[in-house]
Amino acid sequence: MKSLLLLSLLAVSAFAETLHVYTWADYVSPDVVKKFEKQQGCKVVIDTFDSNESMFAKFKAGATGYDLVFPTAYMIQVMHAQGMLADLDHAKIPNFKNIDAAVLAKVIDQKMAHSVPYTFAYATIAVRKDKIKDAEATWAMFDRPALAGRVTLLDDMRESIGAALKSLGHSINTRDAAQLAAARDVLIRWKKNIARFDNEGYKAGIDSAEFHLVHGYSGDLFQVQMENPKVEILIPREGVTIGCDEMVVPKTAKQSGLAHAFINFLLDPAIAAENMEWMGYYCPNKPALEKVSAEFLKNPAITIPAELQSKCEVIKDLGPDLAKYTKVWDEVKAAR
Repeated sequence: MKSLLLLSLLAVSAFAETLHVYTWADYVSPDVVKKFEKQQGCKVVIDTFDSNESMFAKFKAGATGYDLVFPTAYMIQVMHAQGMLADLDHAKIPNFKNIDAAVLAKVIDQKMAHSVPYTFAYATIAVRKDKIKDAEATWAMFDRPALAGRVTLLDDMRESIGAALKSLGHSINTRDAAQLAAARDVLIRWKKNIARFDNEGYKAGIDSAEFHLVHGYSGDLFQVQMENPKVEILIPREGVTIGCDEMVVPKTAKQSGLAHAFINFLLDPAIAAENMEWMGYYCPNKPALEKVSAEFLKNPAITIPAELQSKCEVIKDLGPDLAKYTKVWDEVKAAR
C-alpha cells in the first residue's frame, strides 16, 4: 500500500510545475512541447490571442496567469514602458548565442535584456489559383468586384491599415493625417468586397475555397499551402509589414525559471529547425537555418525576394500617435 501511495505521489509531483504560455495560434510545434515536458517533467498549457492589442488589453486589465508571452516587437515596447516585463537572466539561456546578430540589429532590445527574437514574419496575401486565373502580386487585388464576398482582411488594426498605406506608397508607420485619411478611404472601399475581417477562419476558408483571396500571416498561409497546392502565396509588389515576434517573461510570472528553460529549449538549433519547418515561420537562429531544407527557405512565406525587401517595413510603436490609427480603424469598422 505504501509503495502504491509513493508511486501516486511521484506521478503527481512529476507534473507539479505547469508553464502557462500565451501566444499566437499554431505557433509552437506540439511535438516540441511534448519533448520539453518530458525533459523538464512539467506540463505546458498554451492559451492563444489573435492580436497584440487584445493580448495587451488582457494584461492591462490585470491578467497574472502567464509565464511566457510572444508579443510583436512594437507591443513589447509598450509593455516594457508600462513595467510589465521582467529582466531576463542570461545565465539561464546559454542558447542566446544562436540568435542572428543581423536580426538583433533590427530590434529595439538589442541586448535582449527583456525580450528574445522568436520569428520574423509578415502579413501578405494568398489566392486560390484554381479560382483566380489572373492573380497579381498587389494589394489592388482587394479592389476587384468579381471577388466580392470571397475575400478576407485581417482583423488587425496595424496590419490592415498598413496594407492600405502600402497600396498608396506610404509608410506603415506614418503619422501624417492626410495619408491616414487616404488609407481609411481605401479600407472602406475594400470593405465592400470582403466577407469579413478575420484572423483565424481565413486559413480553413481558403483551403476549402470558401475564400479566393485572403490577407494573412505568412506562417499560417505556409501551413495551408503545404496541405493544399491550389493555394498560392503572393507578396504584394508595394511591400508588406514585417513583424518580429519575441519571447518575454511577465513580472507576474509564477514559473520564471521554467519560462527561461523553455526559451533556451526553443533556441536549441535542432529544436528550432524542427519547430520552424512545422509552423512555417522564419526563426532568426543561425545554426538552425543550416538544418532546415533548401525548399523551406525558398518558399515565399519564409524568404522575401531581395527586390522587395527595401519596400517592406517593421511595425513600430507610435506612442501617442497610435490614437490616429485607432480613430481610422473605428471609422472603417463603422462604415457601411
